[in-house]
Amino acid sequence: MTIHLFLQQLINGLGLGSLYGLIAIGYTMVYGILRLINFAHGDVMMMSTYFAFFGISVFALPWWAAALVAMALTALLGITIDQGAYRPLRRAPRISALITAIGVSFFLENVSLVVFGSRPRPFFRPEMFRPIWHFGGITVLSLTVYTILITLGLLVIVYVVVYKTRMGMAMRAVSKDMHTVPLMGIDLNRVIAFTFGFGSALAAIGGILWAMKYPQIEPLMGIIPGLKAFVAAVLGGIGNVFGAVLGGFILGITEIMLVAFWPELSGYRDAFAFLLLILVLIFRPTGIMGEDLPE
Repeated sequence: MTIHLFLQQLINGLGLGSLYGLIAIGYTMVYGILRLINFAHGDVMMMSTYFAFFGISVFALPWWAAALVAMALTALLGITIDQGAYRPLRRAPRISALITAIGVSFFLENVSLVVFGSRPRPFFRPEMFRPIWHFGGITVLSLTVYTILITLGLLVIVYVVVYKTRMGMAMRAVSKDMHTVPLMGIDLNRVIAFTFGFGSALAAIGGILWAMKYPQIEPLMGIIPGLKAFVAAVLGGIGNVFGAVLGGFILGITEIMLVAFWPELSGYRDAFAFLLLILVLIFRPTGIMGEDLPE
């Protein structure tokens, strides 16, 4: 493999890993506060693509306006799921919340099949994301570069929100001891709802970028990206937002390089991701940047 081909595949891997990382942030934020794996997160991502699709095709919104509306609606959907499905189970055993998360996932998928139909729909790719750039012997789709830059920019925003704002301070306090913070005047449900809304909005951005990269959408499209984002979150250290993005980059690069070096194994790329999850859980269950969290 030449150096140019290696660099091109590296950029492609970073682009794919950026998408995993964006979706993984929502997983890791919710887990950091509630110790809950929100398996409906991938389907929330899927819903965002339909919000954007109908905003463009039915309401004739500019793509950027449709994306903003989709982010807002997806954040509202995340908050609604928390308030309707998870809030009543705050003090229930964790297995109850986990089963509920799986149920919410199935609910969103089947409602989408009924409402939107099972036929894949083409997704719009704006003109600015269509050019193909050439750097020496490297050929890169502009969308890939923008995806990496958007992910890094959003990571900075997440850092500012989590570590430089009062809401972020409250989120970190809840992550340490959810049952004590209400005694300190913190509105627990408000903090959790904000976390769900913020994580869902980030998933919406990831979903829209995913739909532009693979320009068609269908109701079951969130299953595999959602599971791989979960793998990325565990790999990087679930509960750590930087670890989620790092895990996404590692997973994306590994997948792309696996196909580039051994194309005969391309049919096993999904299986490799889940094998990686098993190995991480066996040898380093806290992930690369994770830490032991209190029970």
